[in-house]
Amino acid sequence: MKNKNVIVVFCMLFSLFSCAQDSKFDSLSPMEFDTLLRDNPGIQLVDVRRPDEYDAGHIEKAVLINVQDAEFIEKANSLLDKSKPVAVYCRSGRRSKDAAKILTKEGFKVFDLDSGYIGWMEYVNSK
Repeated sequence: MKNKNVIVVFCMLFSLFSCAQDSKFDSLSPMEFDTLLRDNPGIQLVDVRRPDEYDAGHIEKAVLINVQDAEFIEKANSLLDKSKPVAVYCRSGRRSKDAAKILTKEGFKVFDLDSGYIGWMEYVNSK
């Protein structure tokens, strides 16, 4: 009985860590995100906000794929190349983390702007 419990616990831990590995992505400060964009000209920059937010202002060369759209993953898979890294951002950092988790599970290498467009604009305006 003791061995059976050990095996069950081991399986549960293995399952937990396997799932955690699937959603790993790097969350970067605005300065680190800026360096990432400059040092990787082929990176795919994705704004995951709503269209009205994107239209009000966005990072240059960003493609809009709204994470709240029911067809988010279908659009991402059709527009993005899994062989190239993806940099995502939203307004404050919450939605982009959701998008990063989804994209990572789909096989993309993802970088997240931890403070979102708000943090980006503060960083850009302080330079």
